[in-house]
Amino acid sequence: MQISWDNGTQEKFKQLVAKMPVFMRPIAERALIDRAENIVKKDNRSEITEKDMVDAFFIETPFGFQGMMKNDLNSVGIDFTKYGYQK
Repeated sequence: MQISWDNGTQEKFKQLVAKMPVFMRPIAERALIDRAENIVKKDNRSEITEKDMVDAFFIETPFGFQGMMKNDLNSVGIDFTKYGYQK
């Protein structure tokens, strides 16, 4: 099954990856894409939504780095609280 990204989500994802330290980007990007794709496949869907991307970030980001991640999500216009995550 071919997985695609919904409008705007992939662009926000690229902006978020660009905020990561250069040495971490390739590994983090692959892990996040894999996680988002697995979420979508599990639900028998073919499109990654903003919620899927946010879920992938919260699952893959170690707790100690989630404060920075939340700031980054906010900086690209993502309100992660609407997906059940606390500020």
